[in-house]
Amino acid sequence: MLRVGLTGGIGSGKSTVSGRLAEHGAVVIDADRIAREVVEPGTPGLAQLADAFGSGILDRSGSLDRAALATVVFADDAARQRLNGIVHPLIGERTAELMNAAPADAIVVHDVPLLVENGLAPAYHLVIVVDAPVDTRVERVTRDRGMSEADTRARIAAQATEQARRAVADVWLDNGGPVDQVLADVDALWADRLVRYEANIRLGQYNRSGGPRLVPPDPTWPTQADRLAARVRTAIGDLDARVDHIGSTAVPGLPAKDVVDLQLTVDSMDQADNLADALAQAGFPRHPRIDRDNPKPYAPDPAQWPKRLHLSADPGRLVNLHVRAEGSPGWRLALLIPAWLRADESARAEYRALKEHLADRFGADDDIDRYVEAKEPWFDQAATRAEDWAQRTGWTP
Repeated sequence: MLRVGLTGGIGSGKSTVSGRLAEHGAVVIDADRIAREVVEPGTPGLAQLADAFGSGILDRSGSLDRAALATVVFADDAARQRLNGIVHPLIGERTAELMNAAPADAIVVHDVPLLVENGLAPAYHLVIVVDAPVDTRVERVTRDRGMSEADTRARIAAQATEQARRAVADVWLDNGGPVDQVLADVDALWADRLVRYEANIRLGQYNRSGGPRLVPPDPTWPTQADRLAARVRTAIGDLDARVDHIGSTAVPGLPAKDVVDLQLTVDSMDQADNLADALAQAGFPRHPRIDRDNPKPYAPDPAQWPKRLHLSADPGRLVNLHVRAEGSPGWRLALLIPAWLRADESARAEYRALKEHLADRFGADDDIDRYVEAKEPWFDQAATRAEDWAQRTGWTP
């Protein structure tokens, strides 16, 4: 099952996107609809609200008077917390029930207006954010919902900022233009990414990293790494786990293959193996053949360099997730090399020149294995130089 979070601010046209995904076969779970269902007349949820806030929150038919309830909780933090304490567990239970009822090969789209505000993004394999210019959103809401412009702009200002939404967005859909354009974007997203991603997770498959093709530095690489690291922590049930952004994409200004490298720190390889299934279900299946790093001259015993490698099942984002034990030579070196390159301009220029030379040399043949092998002699001597730098500067992991 592929879990997709869908969100967007008021007037962004999120319902257009969810509707198109449903047409393709997605199982859409609408958080707003569930929030209404759990407090319908005759439900335990409505009874609990009436007990907590009095019969004044009910209209003449016995239904919830949302305006009356809003008046009660609007300026009272304790009342609002009491309301959330009643409603949120009911919404959570119903959401889990619907997700569990979905087929094993389903693409489940969870439509959540407050996904960003409630910190829910790491729970999904993929997050889609629908956006449109503020003026376009205001025009839509005032036209379609009858709200005043002032109220609409106040609602927009109270919701998550564009910056906060971009930080969690794996996919950013611009819905400011003709509806046919966003529908075409959704169609392509479904065929090229979502369907393939679901199949990869179900079959335990990962994406190949391709050849040694370098791209210019992407200033969003660190944000992408943060997003992926949060997903890893959530998957293993340890929100305090150490997950570091390593590799070339962790060095600002350095061209690199468009592959985000992460390192998950564990206590032992036994713990790494115990986490393998959880990581695979989160979209990071394990590479079956790689179980160690290449030893370096200062620690030549291969037994000192164990690791596990997990790769991304997401066709739209290549990831290498290295799992190493804290304190091992490979763990330390993976943290040290990018720190040294960030600090040493000449070393960074040297490595850049090497990468570009080898990419030109092996890129035409799309030969990633020979590209990686040809870098090893440089890394053998760079490891010693980086350790010297660490001793001089007092760097530690």
